[in-house]
Amino acid sequence: MNLSDFIFSVVMGFLMSSSITLAITLVRIGPEDNFYAAWFGVWAIAYPVAIICVLIYKPFAANVTKLIMKKLKGSK
Repeated sequence: MNLSDFIFSVVMGFLMSSSITLAITLVRIGPEDNFYAAWFGVWAIAYPVAIICVLIYKPFAANVTKLIMKKLKGSK
């Protein structure tokens, strides 16, 4: 793994975890007074998990994408 892959994982993990936890927290508790505290509590757990997942799954996802693109190009 190089620095670029790590930085990508940190950025993608932030974007994914903040978006998903925002949506789920909003659906679960609505715009309550403690919304931001609840969201931050969930996000603080989700962010490191998201970084790890992106680091682990990125090579697999890239390979699956290549296979799908190869199949799509072959079907034309």
